[in-house]
Amino acid sequence: MKPNLYFVISLFILLSCKKDNTNTLQPNNPNQPDKVNEQFTVNLTIDGIGRKFIVYLPIGHNNAGKLPMVFALHGGTGNPEGMMKLADFIPVAEKEKIILVYPAGVERNWNDGRPTTPNQLGINDVSFISQVIDYMISKYPVDGTRVYATGISNGGFMSSRLGCELNNKIAAIAVVAATIEATSIATNCNPSNPVPAMYIHGTNDRLVPITGGEMTAGGTAGGIILSHTQTIDKWIGINKCNSNPVITDLPDIANDGTTIKQRVYGNGTNGAEVLSYIIDNGGHTWPQGFQYLSEAIIGKTSQDMNACEVIWNFFKKFKR
Repeated sequence: MKPNLYFVISLFILLSCKKDNTNTLQPNNPNQPDKVNEQFTVNLTIDGIGRKFIVYLPIGHNNAGKLPMVFALHGGTGNPEGMMKLADFIPVAEKEKIILVYPAGVERNWNDGRPTTPNQLGINDVSFISQVIDYMISKYPVDGTRVYATGISNGGFMSSRLGCELNNKIAAIAVVAATIEATSIATNCNPSNPVPAMYIHGTNDRLVPITGGEMTAGGTAGGIILSHTQTIDKWIGINKCNSNPVITDLPDIANDGTTIKQRVYGNGTNGAEVLSYIIDNGGHTWPQGFQYLSEAIIGKTSQDMNACEVIWNFFKKFKR
């Protein structure tokens, strides 16, 4: 892999996504607020820094009581608009009545414990997400016991960090194409509450190796990371789950050269679970997301499961 590949990937994602500042998305009837879905950008100053996030409110949000909320965190050098395109939770949000939040990292990255730009600048992204949760609960019908975090790559590493350090507000995490930073985050990850955790990783991920170790490919931020297996074992220990999983081979519905093996580690504290999805021959991709570059560069995007649906079906079983 060429050293500048990561930047080529990032540039492609950024250029392929249009910024949407509209306040309302196709309301069925503007005269009936409970029949309107909304998308808008919030700009706040948090810890003295200008931050932003996109909010999506489903139809019926004004008349459905307290709703769950899902954070979807973009990858390194990405943005909320690109994450909305890659991880399109809107169909699930409309069906299940979920509030979505797509936040933006400083300099398009997250301080996930690795030497990213926000890490070097001392940005406290755990505090940022915590304050966004408080803001959303104060302004919108958010159920504070049902707040979840997911993300891909840098956003996946950040979701892991939130599970470790914000477990008083985050009910469960789901991580795609990432694990946990090894030298500071994982070693100090001892949450006081159980945190149900799901990890989805491709065996042919060239940017975030499933085997862990030092990250060197494609000009990424680097750092030392746990392997997929070490990460799963970490959360099994935290949640006190059964170490013998229920193993299932998912149906090969797409015949696309990938297959998926699911491992469920159950019977944890307060019913917590840990789920592992290993995508054989899968790349640095979001299952059933768009193939943002060719398979030769980023590997295959598996079509054998819809990651957004699988993640929500996991999340909805848990509350703090």
